[in-house]
Amino acid sequence: MRTPPPIPYDHLPAVPPLTVESDDVRDGERKPDDHVFDDWGMTGRNLSPHLRWSGAPEGTRSYAVTCYDPDAPTGSGFWHWVLFDIPADVTELPTGAGSAPDFKGLPEGAQHARNDFGNKRYDGAAPPPGFPHRYLFAVHALGVEKLGLDGDAPPAVVGFNVTANTLARGYIAPVYET
Repeated sequence: MRTPPPIPYDHLPAVPPLTVESDDVRDGERKPDDHVFDDWGMTGRNLSPHLRWSGAPEGTRSYAVTCYDPDAPTGSGFWHWVLFDIPADVTELPTGAGSAPDFKGLPEGAQHARNDFGNKRYDGAAPPPGFPHRYLFAVHALGVEKLGLDGDAPPAVVGFNVTANTLARGYIAPVYET
């Protein structure tokens, strides 16, 4: 697998790190087909991966989980998953928690915002051919219990509010290439 070209994708303010792990995806390794989109010519299962995190600082009142492809040929990347208002006592999401139609394991009170597919859920990798894309599964520890947004907020607005309230952040970045 070729390496994607270097791009400066992390312009976010520096914060302490969270540890983010998964039973389904690995940093720098190929994303399994279970977590690939099931449309646009792709034949994945469109399941959000298992995620668990630790190391949140004192004062953490909620979490947000995002999946972002900085390598999408859009000029602005591509948001695959935007989940926020996750209660502070939750430190793990099972496989499929962000996947429609049943969202098994999604914590009560957590909200999906629209992703760049226009859906309020996780939608998997669907890159055009050419080179591997990175999928940054980030967990953000927030200093507020609720962001005060609803699920119709666009990813950039949620991202702005997440960044303004982030106490710590960690991510894993599997890759996928067609």
